[in-house]
Amino acid sequence: MKLKKQIFDIIQPSGGKRTIASSVFDIFFITLIVANVLLVILETFSGFSDSVYSFFRAFEVVSVVIFTIEYVIRLWTSNYLFPDKRALRARVKYGFSFMAVVDLLAILPFYLPLIFPIDLRVLRMLRLLRLIRLFKINRYTKALSSVGGVLKLKASQLISSVFVVLILMIMASVLMYAVENETQPGVFTNALSGLWWAVATLTTVGYGDIYPVTLFGQAVGAITALLGIGFVAIPTAIISSGFMENLVENKKSKEERPQSDEADELLRIYEKLDVRRRVKLLDAAFALEEEKTNFYTE
Repeated sequence: MKLKKQIFDIIQPSGGKRTIASSVFDIFFITLIVANVLLVILETFSGFSDSVYSFFRAFEVVSVVIFTIEYVIRLWTSNYLFPDKRALRARVKYGFSFMAVVDLLAILPFYLPLIFPIDLRVLRMLRLLRLIRLFKINRYTKALSSVGGVLKLKASQLISSVFVVLILMIMASVLMYAVENETQPGVFTNALSGLWWAVATLTTVGYGDIYPVTLFGQAVGAITALLGIGFVAIPTAIISSGFMENLVENKKSKEERPQSDEADELLRIYEKLDVRRRVKLLDAAFALEEEKTNFYTE
């Protein structure tokens, strides 16, 4: 059990206290994940020799073995992550958590073709799923963890703003169909055919493959583009404010942490004292507090 707790402290440092072993563990896995993503990209290039492709395959096998061991270890030590639950329930709860699902999806593309006969096209899609390993970096870096925290904190505001933008897109698409269908029946064929145009216009990208040619259509396009400048910027502003709040909160917690650590140290020293010394210490504290009160009242 002691070994199990030591392993858990390495893979999941508690209280923000990191050891050299946990830092090495995180750096190793970040490097391995980045190398795997680069491998997925390199495999799309042609012209490599057979020995290079053999190395790619061997590296993939070694990576999957390491990721599998990490997944099993995290399941094994999950009872320390949820100490209020029994071992089996803790593992089930951890198994359905977001990061555990990411860990599982990161290794499944390797094992599925070994178990089930899969079409070559499906196999290629499964191999692309290896890019999910990039999300594993979220576990090893505080910077990426803060992104998830901000999105979770501002979820309701973001959903509301995206809903408003979606309504604006549908309205712009319907209006554009109404004014452009007669002139461009092959382009604006129905009320939702202008959604692609609405997305390109609201985001101010303007690809130019679909565009209005009538005077009323151009007026609707101009108004939509102007509204897009404001409405599409709302989610960005929400996320920016969330990051600012997160930075302020982290700074405040760092400033308060030394005081908390000092108080904990004093409490530990106090608990080690015998009764006589505790009484003396309390008397001295009360006398000091009384003297301070008299000083301010005089």
